Amino acid sequence: GRLHELMSATPQITAPPRPVPVPRTEHGAHLQFEDVHFRYPTRPDQAALHGISIDIAPGETVAIVGPSGAGKSTLIQLALRFYDPDSGVIRLNGVPLPQADPAEVRGMMAMVPQESIIFAASARDNLRYGRWDASDDQIWAAARAANAEAFLRALPQGLDSFLGEGGARLSGGQRQRLSIARALLRDAPILLLDEATSALDAESERLVQDALGRLMQGRTTIVIAHRLATVRAADRILVLDEGRLVEQGDHAMLMRQKGLYARLANLQFQDVAAG
Repeated sequence: GRLHELMSATPQITAPPRPVPVPRTEHGAHLQFEDVHFRYPTRPDQAALHGISIDIAPGETVAIVGPSGAGKSTLIQLALRFYDPDSGVIRLNGVPLPQADPAEVRGMMAMVPQESIIFAASARDNLRYGRWDASDDQIWAAARAANAEAFLRALPQGLDSFLGEGGARLSGGQRQRLSIARALLRDAPILLLDEATSALDAESERLVQDALGRLMQGRTTIVIAHRLATVRAADRILVLDEGRLVEQGDHAMLMRQKGLYARLANLQFQDVAAG
């Protein structure tokens, strides 16, 4: 499949011989894309990102929207330095990514993917995947903040309960909250969030959104958004189309422009008419 194809073709991203340490800032981190162009090695004839310039301030929440194939997940893969751009620069707190240690760059980011990954392991190890040295007290604090404490305590063996194939079954909303707890434990300055598209019942949705709100506090957040509530809460919305940044602004401003965002919003966000 496509993932296998990407994995097998990924060029080795190496650490520089003398990595530049990334300075820390308060409240998240500063992420800059400067005229970034990129093509996937497996599809050299197709520009995945074309001249992208974005400056994301520490603590800012930026929502990315756009049709399928617009380059939304490519942006996140480049932020994590799974690839280097063909031209242009990505800086983290002023340091160009190739000059930093990739492990340090990735250590400053927590990813909450669209599909929450549950490993065939205990609930404790599933949560500690965010940070291996976490104590049970820290795990419970993260679970509480992620609205995951009640269902974790209700598991037959608590944190020792086996999850994954043949283990305790978790609902979609519970899996998402476990993924959020994992990111809270990681406590990284940058949050990369690929919003789940799966429909949850109203109560689960409220618990997930509430947990995400806590996770985003004091962090720089880039969210691939699929919900109206998310784009409304963002400081800024970036609209991508065919690898280009075509519009940016807040929800009300972009709706007034009656461009791509307004069309997408009317199609994608079921609750837009009501809002």
